[in-house]
Amino acid sequence: LHSTERSCLLRELHRFESIAIAQEKLEVAPPSPGQLKHVFFHNALPFVGFGFLDNAIMIAAGTQIELSIGVILGISTMAGNLAGYVEALASRLGLSIPDLTPKQADMWQTRLSAHLGKAIGVTIGCILGMFPLLFFGDEEEKLEEKN
Repeated sequence: LHSTERSCLLRELHRFESIAIAQEKLEVAPPSPGQLKHVFFHNALPFVGFGFLDNAIMIAAGTQIELSIGVILGISTMAGNLAGYVEALASRLGLSIPDLTPKQADMWQTRLSAHLGKAIGVTIGCILGMFPLLFFGDEEEKLEEKN
């Protein structure tokens, strides 16, 4: 990070920490159902994209990647991580961060909502990302006809 980025990050961390310290003295209400839905979708949508891209790319090109690049570099096709790119794209598209206090963000309800969002999001994305399998059935039938 550049020095301006580091100072901005440090300033935000101090602000967050001071809010957290001030709110530890207060009794904070748990997040509302609307806030929990926001947390759920905030975590689910990027993982739908990740699951879709990961499955579609690995199905369509996984074997070739494994046999060419994977052998040379000694890595598996699962070594790549698209989640960070998909989350960055989601934030650029306007997916806003849920408005929670630090104490609310650390509550079990919020963590559960976030984890469920990620799990369900990646499941839906992986199912949608299996669409390349629709195009692979013809090759097996042609091989059976030749034999």
